[in-house]
Amino acid sequence: EGEGFKTVLPARATAKVSFRLVPGQDPERIRAAFRAHVNAALPSDCRARFTPHGGSTGIALPPDGPFMDAALGALSAEWAPNRAVVIGGGGSIPVVSDLREVLGMDTLLIGFALDDDRIHAPNEKYDLASFHKGIRAWVRVLDALAS
Repeated sequence: EGEGFKTVLPARATAKVSFRLVPGQDPERIRAAFRAHVNAALPSDCRARFTPHGGSTGIALPPDGPFMDAALGALSAEWAPNRAVVIGGGGSIPVVSDLREVLGMDTLLIGFALDDDRIHAPNEKYDLASFHKGIRAWVRVLDALAS
């Protein structure tokens, strides 16, 4: 155990695993399937212990809905000549599905980044220009949604 180089196999290993689910996937069913898969692959002299840390269903927004069009137009205006793009991400962040299920509200998750930014990566980097343009872009988005 402990940090540093080892010449023998350690007695214990740990891992943190998370899944980003898509609409229609049940978090409890995915959790059970993962546990079953791990347990089925374990050698007979090994055991696994699982500690759950929540879970939520995935959601998706229509890519051509009125809120999306307004947000994309506002973002593109701030970041011109670059056009804002839509990527799938964050749809299984618990608060996003809670807002839809509890309050009946859809949520836009909007990020601001350059091609070489590495948010949440080991070599994390976020350009200060993205932060400042992000502030201005949010003003544009809120104005567009209010209109």
